[in-house]
Amino acid sequence: MLTIGKVSNQTGLSVKAIRYYESIGLISTPQRAENGYRYYNNTVLAELNFVKGARGAGFSINETKELLELYRDKNRASVEVKTITLEKISDLQQRISAMTNMVDTLQILAQRCHGDQNSQCSILDGLENNQS
Repeated sequence: MLTIGKVSNQTGLSVKAIRYYESIGLISTPQRAENGYRYYNNTVLAELNFVKGARGAGFSINETKELLELYRDKNRASVEVKTITLEKISDLQQRISAMTNMVDTLQILAQRCHGDQNSQCSILDGLENNQS
């Protein structure tokens, strides 16, 4: 059984994040000693490592919860996991495309700006005219 500090060190998650994941019911509830200290077993440690991996891959809390339920279910069908993953890939690709468009727009606006002491600013004009 591990204390929250040791779990934090082993997972690389902050104590605050671990407590948060516990408070929202994302991870299994750790055992508590009479003094109120949380003690984590290997199951909870594995769940926290899973959560860290899923969050690092861009999954939301709700998506991570869904994946964690599948992770726990040894009778799961991998098609469910793949479907969630393909949806995440599509979502990330859409976000990347939107951000690329934002960068392109800002680069065009920045190129038009003289960047001198003059008060006229093509960046502000472009934003006002909804060229973003």
